[in-house]
Amino acid sequence: MRDNKIHAVGAGLLELLRAEGGLEAAAIREPTEIVEPATADLLAPIPVPPAVRDFAAFERHISNAGKAAVGDGRVSPVWYEYPLFYFSNPAAIKGPHDEVAIAPGAQLWDYEVEVAAVIAGDCSNLDAATAEEHIAGYLVYCDWSARDISASEMGFVYGPSKSKDASTSLGPFLVTPDELEPYRSGRGYALRMDGYVNDEHYGGGSWDEIHWSFGEMLAHASRGTSLRAGDIIASGPVGTGCIQELSGRRPYLVPGDTVRIQVRELGAISVRITAPEPS
Repeated sequence: MRDNKIHAVGAGLLELLRAEGGLEAAAIREPTEIVEPATADLLAPIPVPPAVRDFAAFERHISNAGKAAVGDGRVSPVWYEYPLFYFSNPAAIKGPHDEVAIAPGAQLWDYEVEVAAVIAGDCSNLDAATAEEHIAGYLVYCDWSARDISASEMGFVYGPSKSKDASTSLGPFLVTPDELEPYRSGRGYALRMDGYVNDEHYGGGSWDEIHWSFGEMLAHASRGTSLRAGDIIASGPVGTGCIQELSGRRPYLVPGDTVRIQVRELGAISVRITAPEPS
């Protein structure tokens, strides 16, 4: 975006990250096309990321989810030892306005209000203090979740699988870290993160409530392995950033519902929920 217009440069974001000079080189290219945002059909900024890691970095979410699931809001001591994540499905990425079908067999369909970092270039064994230097930018991220299927899966040691791999929404834009620097606060940024269903505010919080910084998440994820350009590192939901946490005060999603996941300065994912696809 420049002057509130989209300046297309004839290449996808992943291709630009991998090219010599990365995004800095792309920023000085002559645009191949200039488009008004209102007339553009926005796709996911990275339609097929090399890898997607989704963390659980907000303490308030972990506590609320525990209360909703088993009536106990105490957080496991393990959660405080290092940031925990699972791998999500790169083939399930959707754009910021693509319809989202309820996963087959799911009865309790939920959204999650998250932010995600995009890795700028291949890197490994990062130090938490400097790891954020390897972030190309941030996106709004929504991990669509089948809570009833998850409740069954989480009873075994492997963690979530089919409850999480049907759809993940990304977008609408990649916002570079320098653009967010004026909002730096604590381990994150003083920026609101909120979820709406049918234009009703369901819940949310602030990015700077985060317990594990993105630097700490990147350091842990890269230990003994490599992160690649275009990898997605997601935060997990902010406190009250999903229906599960609301303990029956709001209904789960049904076909026809509209959901908006909004993060100040990053924009919003706004989608319509549809019936499950035939399985």
